[in-house]
Amino acid sequence: MDNYVNQYVVVAIFILLGILLPAVALTVGRLLRPHKPNDPKRTTYESGNEPVGEGQVRFNIRYYMFALMFVIFDVETVFLYPWAVAYNKLGLFVLVEMFIFAAMLFIGLLYAWKKKVLKWNSV
Repeated sequence: MDNYVNQYVVVAIFILLGILLPAVALTVGRLLRPHKPNDPKRTTYESGNEPVGEGQVRFNIRYYMFALMFVIFDVETVFLYPWAVAYNKLGLFVLVEMFIFAAMLFIGLLYAWKKKVLKWNSV
């Protein structure tokens, strides 16, 4: 029973530290830093030049789609490395599982290709 309670105490300590440490660090930083606002400090900074135009620019959705596709396939292919390293020890079951995983990635790529996510039209 003591071991069971001790595990909860450890979790409670970590939660408490996770809340208190950032709060204390931000409070101490706020108290120690100088606070002397003036007009030049409140302006938008663009490499020392005066800002021209609006600060918000609309980007084409294709940039986000390409980035999302890259992240998905980049992260998913990272799962192939541990399998490749331990291939001899894992056996036939894991080989079949990896083929299923690779097939799912390929189906996702075909789906993106069919939806013309990968097609780039210059605007």
